[in-house]
Amino acid sequence: MTTDNADIANKPAPQRPLAVMLFGAPGSGKGTTGKMLAKLTGWPHLATGDLLREQIARKTPLGLEMQSILASGKLAPDDLVSRMVWDRLGWPDCENGFLLDGFPRTIPQAEGLAHWFQGRLFRPVLIHLWVEYNEILRRLTGRRICPACGAIYHLESSPTRAAGVCDNDGTALTIRADDQEEVILQRLRTYQSQTWPVAETLRTHGVLVEAIDCGEMDPESVADRIVWRLDRIAGSIAKN
Repeated sequence: MTTDNADIANKPAPQRPLAVMLFGAPGSGKGTTGKMLAKLTGWPHLATGDLLREQIARKTPLGLEMQSILASGKLAPDDLVSRMVWDRLGWPDCENGFLLDGFPRTIPQAEGLAHWFQGRLFRPVLIHLWVEYNEILRRLTGRRICPACGAIYHLESSPTRAAGVCDNDGTALTIRADDQEEVILQRLRTYQSQTWPVAETLRTHGVLVEAIDCGEMDPESVADRIVWRLDRIAGSIAKN
């Protein structure tokens, strides 16, 4: 059976799987959004903290090396974090698309990721979850956690039935150390000086950067908006 040139020209181009990086300041909702997107898309949600705990639990050589470094009070170096991510991206469940949450955080990690994409069919997209500064403060300073069961509440958006105690077990709620206002300000300064340039680095390597203003939207609406935008990006890719 032969195929003429007209048939080839009319055949739709194969759709390139999307590689989505969730990007945003502390309090922008990357973790919550990533979990919702994973349910909506079927893609794995790869949060670097989860990957690290998984490597340590499996007692892999990389996990043991990481555990030793963290036990000494040091931060995991860029090369080890990147190796951990490369290992996970090689799993079969990533072939049709994936969601990266918390990676890359530094310019060396961004450069390494841009190099990893070279020669692969993925279409990388960075989704910047933009939240206004005062909204970030409201979200984080109002957060409360149960030290017994780990349940998370918010003074305004998801309060407990009885003030100050967990609905599940009646334990007095606490404030996480990194939710103190002075700590939040330092985290935001670090984000601006170290992490924000990552987006520009990826942009120079051809990564599509999309901003989503999610300050006044609930998490479900944010996830729906992102899926709608990704569908449009995927459609434009298929036509190219």
